[in-house]
Amino acid sequence: MIKVAVIGATGYAGAELVRILSGHPEAELTILTSRQYAGLRFDKVFPAMAGVVDLTCKALSADEICDHADFIFTALPHKLPMEIVPEFVRRGKKVVDLSADFRFSDVAKYEAFYQPHTAKDLLEKAVYGLCEVYADRIRDAAVVGNPGCYPTSVLLPLIPLLKSGMLDSRSIISDSKSGVSGAGRSPSLTVHFCEVTESFKAYKVAQHRHNPEIDEVLSREAGTPVNITFVPHLVPMSRGMLTTTYASLARKVRSQDIEDCLTAFYAGRHFVRITGNRPPDTLHVRGTNFCDIGFKLDEGNNRLILMSAIDNLVKGAAGQAVQNMNLMCGLKEDRGLGVRV
Repeated sequence: MIKVAVIGATGYAGAELVRILSGHPEAELTILTSRQYAGLRFDKVFPAMAGVVDLTCKALSADEICDHADFIFTALPHKLPMEIVPEFVRRGKKVVDLSADFRFSDVAKYEAFYQPHTAKDLLEKAVYGLCEVYADRIRDAAVVGNPGCYPTSVLLPLIPLLKSGMLDSRSIISDSKSGVSGAGRSPSLTVHFCEVTESFKAYKVAQHRHNPEIDEVLSREAGTPVNITFVPHLVPMSRGMLTTTYASLARKVRSQDIEDCLTAFYAGRHFVRITGNRPPDTLHVRGTNFCDIGFKLDEGNNRLILMSAIDNLVKGAAGQAVQNMNLMCGLKEDRGLGVRV
């Protein structure tokens, strides 16, 4: 059994990790930490886990975590993981970090959108945890930067088609809609019920922190600089994410060519489902680690419309993190990630 710690277990992503790991046949939850709920049993914070997880949340202690766990998930706000992850790695632990601290290969890009990085050497060794694209590197990694939810929903449909040369990389516009849980569990006016219900709005237009993360990965995969226009929206639902991406075609292609490219690239990858001309629906991926990808060829405008749906807390966070753990520990990718809705 893999002894597992979840640091930041009472945020939405952390709690989702606990939920998934509690049913993982190869993992044993041994320590949970929480700044706000230290000393309180996890099932008192989340009564739905009564009879499933009875661990008491603890304050963060690197020594105690290393004594009780072999594998560590850090589900903390940006900046905090870079301060503690180096110590875990020094002591031989494997880490999946759900913040942005270890997602970038270019430290200057991270620092331009976040803050100064205090673990630059480790950042250079970390692997970007987009499992369907970087599985071979993830298997040998000590630290994986778990992708953001928006990047996951944008990158998975685009990467195969960009690599094939089908798309004009200068023309890409992605329009993403997220459930409110994407904003985290800490209360604020912008996610207050009265502010969100019956409201549908764009925010951080062309300036969201996930935009440079997306651009860096697409540029690496396309072999040329890619800078997309990215517009996130907040939808009045608790969870789920739908992304619609528009791109001009670089050459004449048929609808079948698009489907063949996506199907071939993700052949054997359990968690990517190609829906063809049927638009994906967030309802169909809720509570699962699937990414459903559909498309429509707009021949009159020489444009491709890509659509993807994920659960922002699962494939967009905790589920993908467990998928990364499975790869890093030599397990089947889908271990412990069966459909539970």
